[in-house]
Amino acid sequence: MFYAGLRDVKDGKQRLRIVEGLGRLRTGLKKKVPATSDGTLLLATWNIREFGGTKGGGRTTDAMYYIAECMSRFDLIAVQEVRANLKALKEILRLLGRQWDVIFTDVSHADGGNFERLAFVYNTAKVSFTGLAGELVLPSKAATEKMSQVSRTPFICGFQVGWAKFNLCTVHIYYGTAKAEDPRRIDEINALAKLLAAKAKDYIETKAPIDYSPEHLVLLGDFNIFSRTDKTYEALTKNKFVVPAELQKLPSGSNVDQSKFYDQIAFFKQKVGVKNTNAGVFNFFDYVFNDPKEFKGGKGAPTTKTFSQWRTYQMSDHLIMWCEFSVDQTDVYLKSLAGWDASKQGSCS
Repeated sequence: MFYAGLRDVKDGKQRLRIVEGLGRLRTGLKKKVPATSDGTLLLATWNIREFGGTKGGGRTTDAMYYIAECMSRFDLIAVQEVRANLKALKEILRLLGRQWDVIFTDVSHADGGNFERLAFVYNTAKVSFTGLAGELVLPSKAATEKMSQVSRTPFICGFQVGWAKFNLCTVHIYYGTAKAEDPRRIDEINALAKLLAAKAKDYIETKAPIDYSPEHLVLLGDFNIFSRTDKTYEALTKNKFVVPAELQKLPSGSNVDQSKFYDQIAFFKQKVGVKNTNAGVFNFFDYVFNDPKEFKGGKGAPTTKTFSQWRTYQMSDHLIMWCEFSVDQTDVYLKSLAGWDASKQGSCS
């Protein structure tokens, strides 16, 4: 993290507020999220509300530092709801530091696309981009009465961490009506999961996966799933996508009041060669933007009545969902060499 810019915050009261907020946030992240290590991948998905937009009066400097601090705890973050204006995203990259990079889509012009982008932010000291990048378009036969295309075009990218390769497809599924089983939402999830299942062999070895060099196809992001018993969730599982066990154990969702299971991380069929060691939903509002009095009197400050809504335009109306995976397969590889038959490999003279 690049903290030196805090010296440029002229308002001493604001600077102190940010510093104290960062202290609380760092303590919370250390308590709730494991430290990154060479043998693990900390993968997260985060819908950052109106990221780059101006609704809610625009983001404060406080929010930019807090968002960057949250991201810095993970190795790779799928980000949804990035707006056309990339200024905020570029500022986050500056705060994270030179070893961080990003890959993002163009804005969606589809009906319901809301002119949004999808992005992957990752730590290049830990994660390497394999070169795979593309937006997925459904075949015409996948169209239904309610849907012709996924409104925000899904974005798939390839990354490698340690021994493991992850082909990640991030989504922001159509919301529509405020009910659990909006028909178009179900159709989008079903069509996309079905397409990826059919194309899985293009992204991973499906017949004989190798434990010491595993490949994974992962669907993650904001699915707007209300409950694990809904048809929206079933659309994932019936197409052979599996949510890691540690995530399934979580009793709470990823919206602000943690009553909805909007965000998901799901592997095609199952994980091979990596172990899901931990998972969680990080609630940053436990540490920052939880006291309206802190912002009283400031420019564009909300009233106590409007604070709860205003703060979601500062941080988000989604919390951060994350999973930790083991990616060090050195022991498995060495054991495989123990059974290697040199006589079958030919000889050199």
